[in-house]
Amino acid sequence: MFERHAYLTTAEVADYLRLKERKVYDLVRQGQIPCSRITGKLLFPRQQIDLWVLNHLEGDQAQRLTVPLVVAGSQDPLLEWAIRESGSDLAMLCQGSGDGVRRLLDGKAMLAGIHLLDASTQRYNEPDALGLSGMRDLLIVRWAKRRQGLLLPAGNPLKIARLSDLKRTGVRVAHRQPDAGAARLLSCLLSQAGIESTALNWAPHASLNEDDLALSIGQGEADVGLGVEAAAHRQQLDFVPLCEEPFDLIMRRRSYFEASIQRLLAFAHQARFAERAAQLGGYHLAEIGKIVHNA
Repeated sequence: MFERHAYLTTAEVADYLRLKERKVYDLVRQGQIPCSRITGKLLFPRQQIDLWVLNHLEGDQAQRLTVPLVVAGSQDPLLEWAIRESGSDLAMLCQGSGDGVRRLLDGKAMLAGIHLLDASTQRYNEPDALGLSGMRDLLIVRWAKRRQGLLLPAGNPLKIARLSDLKRTGVRVAHRQPDAGAARLLSCLLSQAGIESTALNWAPHASLNEDDLALSIGQGEADVGLGVEAAAHRQQLDFVPLCEEPFDLIMRRRSYFEASIQRLLAFAHQARFAERAAQLGGYHLAEIGKIVHNA
């Protein structure tokens, strides 16, 4: 019966958890169990109830571990804004997807935003490819799908229209650090187009995040670079779309239930959030909050 419904009633969740209904009401009153109140009726998202149960199976030692309220990984303009506006109390330390994976593993971040493409499988954010297959409490939550493309100075003075134009003499290409998601994607796109990276005139220094890359183009330090559409709009740059990618949040299962994370995810379902995504441009939010991997 439970398999047919995404949401459970109080009686159903009590039966599912083998608790008395009174105990379920106590848990709701204490804010201990995930639920929604619709027209005065309590509904319990089945997927989150399953996660809540698994979270309580991870043991007292796991619960005692303290993880800083830090978001690491790739910089995303919409995520950055939502963290501030949601009152989540999360701090940001974004130096690329690869750095975010390492900080999560080392216990230096509560969650990380990533968009890492595996060139061999053409799939994004695969735990095995990320070196996360041994993390038995890994949770991956979809944030958004984003448009990636070429960021160009306003007016596109060099008339760059496609990836092959990056080979033209004198075109300076901005780039990210090697383990950044954008660096992996650009390498893959160049390979698919039959373009050797040695044929390009790279900027002398790597940009450590989306804003740095966009600023380097806006300030004339480079003529083109790969980045998200939202970063282009934020810096009043031109944009040539190339592809769409998933941007996901990775975390340990127990972190999903932290008040900061729940506040951020709840904010992401508000109308104001959707309006901001539309203003920034290049986002598709149909799957936001979807759990795409639960170890």
